[in-house]
Formats: sequence, C-alpha cells, structure tokens
Amino acid sequence: MPEPRNGRRRHPSRRAVLAAAGIGLSTALTATLTACSAESGGTSRGITLTFSWWGNDDRAERTQRAVRLFEEEHPGVTVRTSNGDFGSYMQKLATQAAGGGIPDLAQLDYRQVSQYAGGGALLPLGEAIRDRTIRTSEVDADFLRTGTYEGKQYALPMGRGITGYAYDSAVYKQAGIPAPRPGWTWQEWAQANRRVAALGLRAPDGRRVVGANDGGVNEDVFENWLRSRGGQLYADQNRLGFTEDDLTEFWTFCDELRREGAVAEAKDTVQASSTETSPIGRGLAAADYTWDAPFPGYTALLGDDIRFAPVPTTDGHAGQYFKPSMLLGVGAHSEHPKEAAQLADFLLNDRRAGDILGFTRSTPPNRVIADRVAKTLQGPELEIYRYAQTMEKHGLDAPPTAPPRGDVAVQTAFTRQYQRVAYGLATPREAARELIDEAVRELRS
Repeated sequence: MPEPRNGRRRHPSRRAVLAAAGIGLSTALTATLTACSAESGGTSRGITLTFSWWGNDDRAERTQRAVRLFEEEHPGVTVRTSNGDFGSYMQKLATQAAGGGIPDLAQLDYRQVSQYAGGGALLPLGEAIRDRTIRTSEVDADFLRTGTYEGKQYALPMGRGITGYAYDSAVYKQAGIPAPRPGWTWQEWAQANRRVAALGLRAPDGRRVVGANDGGVNEDVFENWLRSRGGQLYADQNRLGFTEDDLTEFWTFCDELRREGAVAEAKDTVQASSTETSPIGRGLAAADYTWDAPFPGYTALLGDDIRFAPVPTTDGHAGQYFKPSMLLGVGAHSEHPKEAAQLADFLLNDRRAGDILGFTRSTPPNRVIADRVAKTLQGPELEIYRYAQTMEKHGLDAPPTAPPRGDVAVQTAFTRQYQRVAYGLATPREAARELIDEAVRELRS
C-alpha cells in the first residue's frame, strides 16, 4: 500500500550531521559505545533500542521471542518493540520519518528503501558489514543488492519471496488443464482462464466462475510479464525501462481477457484488498496472482485443493526473481547504531533466532538457516519452499536493486490508470500514455 510522500520535511541524516562536524561514523560509534559501555567486559549497559515491524500475531509472537533471546545475550540492552498491520505501520513510519527519525531498527518494504535512504532516514550499513558487526557471507550477493541505494547498502533483506499463482487444482482438473509447470507461457495461462470460464461453474452469488483475477491492475504482474520479454521496470533511479508500446500491449492483453469473461470483472478486481476479498477468496475465480509468503492463507481459507504454480513465461523465459519480502534498516538518527546493527545481525544470522522466526517472513535469506528450518516445514509452507527451489533450478535473472524513490507513486498511478481501462473510460494506449507521463514527472521530481 502506498504511503504519502508529498509535503514531507526532510531532516539531515545523522551521518550528514557528523560529517559536517568533521566527525566520522566510526568515531561516533566509538563515542557511543564508550559512553554506554559496561565497567567490565565492554558490554553495553543502560541502552534502550526501538524496533518496529508489521505482520500478523504469529510473526509478532515469534519476533518477540527472538528479541528476548537477544536481550539475554546482551545484558543491559532493552528492546522496546511495536508492530501493526501493514497499512497503519506504513503511515506511522512515514510520520516518524517526517518528524525526525524512524526507530533504531525498522522493518521496511522494498519500495521504501530508496525513498528513506535518499531522504536521509536510514544509516548506511557498509561500515557495520565491513567490520562484521553485520555478517553477510551466508546471503546471496545478488539478493543482498536489493537493499542498496546509489551503490551503498542501506537495508538488509529479511525474507526471500517469489511470485506465483494460487490455483484450484480441482477446477483445473475438471477443465482438463494440466498442472502448471515452470516454462508454461502467457498464452497457455490465458487459454487456461478461458477453459475455466467455459465450465460454467457458479460462484456463491450465482455468477459464472472465471479463470483468475485481472492482472492488468497489478504492477507486479506487469513487471513479471515485462521481464519475461527481456525488459525491466526501471532503467535507473530516474528513468523507466519500458515504453508506451510495451504497456499498451500488456494492458490490451488483459483488457481482452476481461472482455471475454475469462478473468474477473472490474468491480471484483477493485474490491480485492486481501485473500478474503479477492475473486478467488469469494469463489468468483479459480486462480490468483500472489506471493509465496501469503500462500498458506489461501489453503487455510479455501482448502487443500489450492496449489501454487509458477508465473507464466515468454518462450520459457521467466520474469520472476527473488525479491525481499521485507528488509531491515537502521534509523539514521539512532543513538545506538552499533547495538541496532547487532540486533539486525542477530535476527538474520543467529541459528537460534532462525529456529524461532522460521518462515514467518518467507524464506530466510541466510541459506544455512533456510536449509535448517526447512527440515521442520510441512503442508503449504513446505510446498512454497520446494517451489522456490524448483524455480531457482529453472533459472531466474538476478533481482534489480531497490526501485526509485518515485516507485510508490508510479505503482498507485499504474493501478488507477488500468482501472480507467477496465471501466471503459480509456483505451489501453490512452491509459499507457498517461501513465508514462505521470511516471516521468514523478521520477524527475
């Protein structure tokens, strides 16, 4: 969900303030640690860190347990925690950033990294990585790059997610559709939607069940489609990586499927704010584009016939990539950056913390911990773990760095412009032209 960006007062980062005073970050860290160190053993004393995240009750309970273990390992350090649902968390974090500083350690969405790093709200982590306060040797280097901005590491991936389709295997079998495999194409996906619609199954409200939700409204679907054709969303922090023709072709493809009745109607697509309100959750569709982390929620709601399938390809080329489900960043104004970095390292790399957190944030980015925890998985969690392994063997391109600061606004405009197409207020080309114009303005601002 996008967060407000306009009118935000930017504050100088702690690093900038120190630089202006002629003091390096290492000196600041040393001074902080000296002032707060124990009388013996160098253990920090009397320190309170703030740490916030979003997520459900299970994630909150497990995270609290891991934090308590960190406190036991660091006598004198207290961690004050807070969490909430995604929407309220995003708004609160934006308010904190505008008001002078985010928590010492904060969970971040992929789309926030460039925004907060570029706005001086996040501390660069290069020094903490170099001195091994934060260890990264067990994280894939390409995946670690997702937390960079202008060549510097500002955030650390906390979970490794990948896209796919939750689909009703019983309905697919009834329609004579083979279980989707890596390499199936967008054309095969479109035909599967048509075959489901042709069954004439009835939803709880009496309407005909369609093949899937309308992906035209979702920028993530477009990115997978675009990357499968060798394209990309952004050429750099200030330029789009696609053209008006690219977007027109994609939206025309989606528009035609909706007009045929193969995918969900516009009124059902715009209501989809959760699994429960999505077309598949309401019994109106047989499939839904989603991420691996939320997938267990589909089976809990709809039963064990719901399976997880790869995103379609273009001639076998997959547009998916491993994306951070969320990241960790240290607030630029933290009074205790060393301890905040130690907490980040503990949550990402400590084996015991890994056992506690499990897959609550999707696959742990630390490969050793992921393999360790995977031995305990079962049901839908085991399915998505094996799915990720299968896709990795199939071959995926390296993930891009964090999207530009204007990406949240571009994503919002993307949804709005396609809704105009879905309601017959604009042609795919007219909407694509307006989206390009909006995006160019946003990326230049």
